[in-house]
Amino acid sequence: MNRSLLGVLVAALLAGCAPAVTGPQPGRIVNSVTGEEGRLTFAPGSLRPRLGEPFAPDNATIVIGGQTYSGRTAILDSGSASTLPAGWGLSLSFGGSAITGSGNQLGLGAQVGTPDRRAAPVARIGNLIARTAGASPRTLTCTLTVDEREHGIGECTGNDGVKYALQF
Repeated sequence: MNRSLLGVLVAALLAGCAPAVTGPQPGRIVNSVTGEEGRLTFAPGSLRPRLGEPFAPDNATIVIGGQTYSGRTAILDSGSASTLPAGWGLSLSFGGSAITGSGNQLGLGAQVGTPDRRAAPVARIGNLIARTAGASPRTLTCTLTVDEREHGIGECTGNDGVKYALQF
């Protein structure tokens, strides 16, 4: 009985540490001249800040006007060096003392800080450069503003000067 209970507890602990499995982040794109709508998808994790990888695989796809564009995002962090999600904090402390003639003391402490729900949302900026395949490719250059939940807005300019609005 105790062994099976311990096994269940260990499995629950490991499951809590596993990364969340998410699908692609969908969105829409609208041509500002014609009003034509298309769709865009971002690969999971492509809207999170990360070090620049100019030759990494494409992580975004845009389909509009009978054309399919593929490209990469680059999202800049807002300056936090933490590996924890925005607003979270972790503090660990250790201390002790030894005094002649009295007992020794030892102290341990830990604190987890949670996000302040009243704090202003964190917005990150970035861009997306996408192109079509073929002998004479078309390009879209986009600017993005992304929140901590990987939702956002943006605008693109095609190599022909046409503007597009993004929501995702």
